[in-house]
Amino acid sequence: MSNPLLDFSSFPRFDTIRPEHVQPAISELIATNRRLIDESIADDTEPTWENFVAPMTEAGEQLGRAWGVVGHLHSVMDVPEWRDAYNQILPEISSFYADVGQNLKLFEKYKALHDGPAFTSLSPVRQRILEHELRDFRLAGAELPDEQKPRFKAIQEELSALAAKFSENLLDATNAYAEWIADEAELAGIPQDAIAAARAAAEKAGRPGWKFSLQMPSYLPVMQYADSRALRARMYKAYATRASEFGDAKLDNGPLIGRILALRAEEARMLGYPNYAEVSLVAKMAEGADQVLDFLRELAAKAKPFAERDLAELKDFAATELGIEPLEPWDVAYASEKLRQARYAFSEQEVKQYFPEPKVIDGLFGVIRTLYGVDILPEEAPRWDPEAHFFRIERNGETIGHFFMDLHARETKRGGAWMDSARSRHLTARGVQTPVAYLVCNFSGPSGGKPATFSHDDVQTLFHECGHGLHHLLTQVDELALAGIHGVEWDAVELPSQFMENFCWEWDVIQGMTAHVDSGAPLPRELFDKMIAARNFQSGMQTVRQLEFSMFDLRLHSEIAPTDGPVPIAQVLALLDEVRQEVAVLTPPEWHRFPHSFSHIFAGGYAAGYYSYKWAEVLSADAFEAFEEAGAGKGSLLDPATGERFWREILAVGGSRPALESFKAFRGREPRVDALLRHSGMVEEA
Repeated sequence: MSNPLLDFSSFPRFDTIRPEHVQPAISELIATNRRLIDESIADDTEPTWENFVAPMTEAGEQLGRAWGVVGHLHSVMDVPEWRDAYNQILPEISSFYADVGQNLKLFEKYKALHDGPAFTSLSPVRQRILEHELRDFRLAGAELPDEQKPRFKAIQEELSALAAKFSENLLDATNAYAEWIADEAELAGIPQDAIAAARAAAEKAGRPGWKFSLQMPSYLPVMQYADSRALRARMYKAYATRASEFGDAKLDNGPLIGRILALRAEEARMLGYPNYAEVSLVAKMAEGADQVLDFLRELAAKAKPFAERDLAELKDFAATELGIEPLEPWDVAYASEKLRQARYAFSEQEVKQYFPEPKVIDGLFGVIRTLYGVDILPEEAPRWDPEAHFFRIERNGETIGHFFMDLHARETKRGGAWMDSARSRHLTARGVQTPVAYLVCNFSGPSGGKPATFSHDDVQTLFHECGHGLHHLLTQVDELALAGIHGVEWDAVELPSQFMENFCWEWDVIQGMTAHVDSGAPLPRELFDKMIAARNFQSGMQTVRQLEFSMFDLRLHSEIAPTDGPVPIAQVLALLDEVRQEVAVLTPPEWHRFPHSFSHIFAGGYAAGYYSYKWAEVLSADAFEAFEEAGAGKGSLLDPATGERFWREILAVGGSRPALESFKAFRGREPRVDALLRHSGMVEEA
């Protein structure tokens, strides 16, 4: 096949896919889909699942898969050629999806099947798919008057372009800054592996000294460990003002934010909703913005006293033990790490030496094997980078799915960690198509001939993304639209991921996935006990920080209603200040530009949905409590019977029923907030 993007026979052909393949492949698939749609709506035959929905699903799946590969490569290999290829085709694909969503005749075809006599003979899963289709058509503007549709479509296309630009600006601004250190004295306190990486970066650039960047594996060790307050202050300001008016004007995300908010508000008004938050919440568990705001405020009321106590302790320690007064924002991570070491007699850097990458991955796979009775085996497949890996999941010799794993930070890779679908489970005439996932993180890589080592936070991130991956890979739903993560309410999709993080705090899990990078010795029980004691260190401060982001996102999309033109960035920053006064205990400097790097809501899918992390944390803590109950007195919470039930009631069913029903099927009751508060240490002792 001359264009590898059009080959759907197996896994993506990353060894042969090139930027020049994008435009012809995607254009051809769009044309195929357009022809099929035209033929379908011209056909007067009464629509059935077999003659209408199945062929539409098949054609749409191929386009989705090919476009998914392009989007993936744009994320993990953002070189100029791939960026150009992605942005060149983005308007065409945005236009296509906007056209499909607005196609009233297509909508009526689905509606005829939904309202017709054949509907009752369909399986509950297929009935739910049709209900989702009708909902999504309405949200895409299918029922708008014809004269309004061109404007609605233009909004969709511009929002797609703005999201891509926001992400690119942030990556470029992150990469544009370098902190060059010539005086070795300035490196005092920074861990040796971070210094070695900085030296290697300088050598690569052909310069003496050390080069630090704003990529997290380089930035975070400086903020946590550098004794030089001036160095921390410079790095903090550079990080806090990325993609803002304080840098290259071409990379300023401020105008993009204003435009995105204006377009979303206009879209909401056109659909008959008071604001964009209400549009976003239609497909979520929450019943409305007021309910979410009440939930966030209730949590904030419980967490803020603990956060204030955390901050008072930190300020007192910084002043009396470190001579730092007043405590500035660039001192917080540094002083917190020193306080943790003083209180619990260990450092994150010490712990990190016990988590070499190969051992961590073996341990992670062992947890999955015990809980779900599956085997994970390495397999060969074309990859986009030599450091990416590929694995097969099987049970009793039968292949369930595959996944790629790409864990190390690169300059051409967008920041953060994520799971995405390369292929979804789907029962076709040819048999079951098994799912394939991408698991992507940004950890530091190997250095000095030693394997990469992970902080305990990194380990939790890996377990988190693997939880998403298992949700996608262990599905038993045969219909594409509801298999795996598809069709799951956005505020429940974090349940399986946050659930997995809990196992990173269990001794029987941790002891088997550690080996000191130099000596090979396992993590001492004494050190693990200190980690447990420190587990909820500053959990109050961490909780209110997440609530600040969630409330800012929700209020931004429910209260700011532009009357004419883009929302002024000053208005956005004023709202953030208002939210901070209500829930935060730490207030950053006036020049801090957090919104300019808030990719989740401006370049990801979390607009008016960032609260999902906290909402799902309630579900995940409560779900994990079932394992605590099953494992009580047994020395291990890795209970296969409970794991099997979690697979059956949560992971296997995907989006085939409401998430609350799945949760109740697993727990036998409604979720409760108690387990989250207990896990977070935010319960007053009697």
